[in-house]
Amino acid sequence: MPTPHIAATPEQFARTVLMPGDPLRSRFLAEHFLDRPVLVNDIRGVQGYTGFYHDEPVSVMASGMGMPSMGIYAFELFRHFGVENLLRVGSAGALQAQVSLRDVVLAMGACTDSAFASQYRLDGCFAPIADYGLLSTCVATAETLGLPCRVGNVLSTDAFYADEEAPTPAQTQAAMWGKMGVLAVEMETAALYMTAARAGKRALALFTVSDHLLTGERLGADERRTSFTDMLRLGLETAVRI
Repeated sequence: MPTPHIAATPEQFARTVLMPGDPLRSRFLAEHFLDRPVLVNDIRGVQGYTGFYHDEPVSVMASGMGMPSMGIYAFELFRHFGVENLLRVGSAGALQAQVSLRDVVLAMGACTDSAFASQYRLDGCFAPIADYGLLSTCVATAETLGLPCRVGNVLSTDAFYADEEAPTPAQTQAAMWGKMGVLAVEMETAALYMTAARAGKRALALFTVSDHLLTGERLGADERRTSFTDMLRLGLETAVRI
């Protein structure tokens, strides 16, 4: 039952899929963490694999970058391939002084500056939130693993680069969202949570902090690759517990 973006059948996907944004991270996760991984999709270079973790079937599928791309892949996986749970595993930029590089953040909710929700024709503002069952399982799993994590609100933004001549440049916006207790900024979670809500399915986003908008600190490419291991393991351990 292929779609324009996924050349696979429903039987080739597990009920739970981990979704990094980067297709190369999808391959890294499959090759280093899954037993007997099989490539089930490579349309547009967006790689999807299904394998086993602790003898449980788990799939890994890249989402691409940004809410439109996440919306496409999450919709198709939920609607056409029988997937029940999507766990985003990605990177985020810290918006709080107490959040440090390499910290693991779990998104309880996702604020957004996107108009993604306009498609649902709601007379008000929808609040995108994680599935509580997935979130509570992930928190308990992190405690079992001895892995500290922060739980709270994130910001899903449409703009990676802010207009330097805009009245409220990126640093000012970061401070304003930070005043509201938002922990970190990224680009996909609000669309994931809305798509899951509309489909009656479950979703959760996990992040490793790769850069800090208040201090300017950031991880290099090699550091990103090695620093995400804890988050990926937490996502997989959660996947086999739900």
